[in-house]
Amino acid sequence: NPGEMSGSTLLCGALLFSFQIYGDFSGYSDIAIGVSRLFGFSLQQNFAFPYFSRDIAEFWRRWHISLSGWFKDYLYVPLGGSRVGKTKKIRNTFVIFLISGFWHGANWTFIVWGAINAFFFLPLLLININRKNLNVVAQNKILPNIKDFFSILSTFLLVSLAWIFFRAKSLSDALTYVSGVFSKGLFSWPDLNGDISILSIVFILFFFLVIEWFGRSNQYGIEKTFLRQKRIYRWLFYYALIICLFIFNGKEQEFIYFQF
Repeated sequence: NPGEMSGSTLLCGALLFSFQIYGDFSGYSDIAIGVSRLFGFSLQQNFAFPYFSRDIAEFWRRWHISLSGWFKDYLYVPLGGSRVGKTKKIRNTFVIFLISGFWHGANWTFIVWGAINAFFFLPLLLININRKNLNVVAQNKILPNIKDFFSILSTFLLVSLAWIFFRAKSLSDALTYVSGVFSKGLFSWPDLNGDISILSIVFILFFFLVIEWFGRSNQYGIEKTFLRQKRIYRWLFYYALIICLFIFNGKEQEFIYFQF
């Protein structure tokens, strides 16, 4: 019950869902890509480390690339794209994002989710900086600079805020959750009640974020991990990942995106 939780705990839940839906959809996209390669087919990359994006426009170039590309080619460009007046730019942006929301389901939560992303995207489009971040963040550097770090953090928080509406069963539930996030206790320590499973999840997420960060220039995170070291280290790393899959497999459940 959101009313019984502190703002920090609710925010923590929203952030964890952001990683859950990313792992869910990116994971089964990678499974499809890998299985296709076994049969000699090469499918395009569908997720390009979207949570390292520095603005919403970059996020949508890196998230669900196949669907975003389809909307761009068959809806956005035929409507005139961004090579039209300001009013039509606004119209085209809302058309794309609202249809994207409606594609996920006939529920107002998805429509509002699309509208929120349109509002996030529009300022970048109107001041013509929506294609500012086309390169890999902090390319050839170990860490991002302060500006990039806060850009990544703010973009991730905005995306996570929008995911609340995507996840909620109704608009009232979503609004209750959002109001709970911004209530008292937002800057307090999340009430995890010493839950070891949550702490282990946070540790695993941190581990895989590190892997993705150092592999962000590749098609997938571990593509070149231990590639320059002896083969034994690379295979030990792969087997460690497989063992982790068995240890932390949890309860069997369908992919979130199977409902779409």
